Amino acid sequence: MAMVIGKTIHLHRTSREEFEKDSRWLKHELCHVRQFREHGLIQFIIKYLYESFRHGYRNNKYELEANAAERLE
Repeated sequence: MAMVIGKTIHLHRTSREEFEKDSRWLKHELCHVRQFREHGLIQFIIKYLYESFRHGYRNNKYELEANAAERLE
């Protein structure tokens, strides 16, 4: 599991090495880092929570964007 806050990717129950070997997972979390940079810390958290409450976690537009980033070359 990983969670991004600002420019930091926080890992839980996984090693850095395991995380870095999984290119799809890395791309997903780096997309969230970019989203934080674009919107700012507080604004992004508010927007992310709003999207999650309104559409659910899986249909949250920020998660959909990060999921799409996993497939980019």
